[in-house]
Amino acid sequence: MAQPVVGVLALQGDVREHLLALAEQDVVARPVRRPEELAEVHGLVLPGGESTTMSRLLDTFELLEPLRDRVAEGLPVYGSCAGMILLASEVLDGREGQHTLGAIDMVVRRNAFGRQVDSFEADLDFAGLGPGGHEGTAPLRAVFIRAPWVESLGDRVEVLARVPETPAAGPAAGRVVAVRQGNALATAFHPELLAVDGRDGRVHELFVRTVREA
Repeated sequence: MAQPVVGVLALQGDVREHLLALAEQDVVARPVRRPEELAEVHGLVLPGGESTTMSRLLDTFELLEPLRDRVAEGLPVYGSCAGMILLASEVLDGREGQHTLGAIDMVVRRNAFGRQVDSFEADLDFAGLGPGGHEGTAPLRAVFIRAPWVESLGDRVEVLARVPETPAAGPAAGRVVAVRQGNALATAFHPELLAVDGRDGRVHELFVRTVREA
């Protein structure tokens, strides 16, 4: 695939940052608000924001069922923070009627970090970002903003990163914050915030590689 088209769900959240991060990866980056725009993309990013608002707007813009269909067909998708919640099979502490896409067999807790830490940064060991062929783990700075975490996951889900088990991490120590299943990737944190200023675009690079290989 010479130059894939990668969309960013543009209903709410940090859409601009993801579009800018994707543009650094030699893809055509486009906002997606309508079913006909969704039909044209080779991959889709679900940005951070407010998961219940995005869930409601998917209905309003008649995107929920078309998106579920494309995800079921194998469309590569990446969700950051609220996007991770949308990709889950189940949400704890969610709002009544909150939709999920079920792309990743995991249970996530909405705003898990918010009650203790709100916003913070941490250094993670992230799998798949190693040198050369990108195998192995590599350090990654992660920005968490009222983030979810993974409470449980199925056997087919690959864990890419956990919060370091240090005293400073408190109840978040060891929690899963990045996962992958098939063509679906999710992080509890916001790599677009570091990618947009040129500091680190490796998570978007990882996703674009998934898009190209799909």
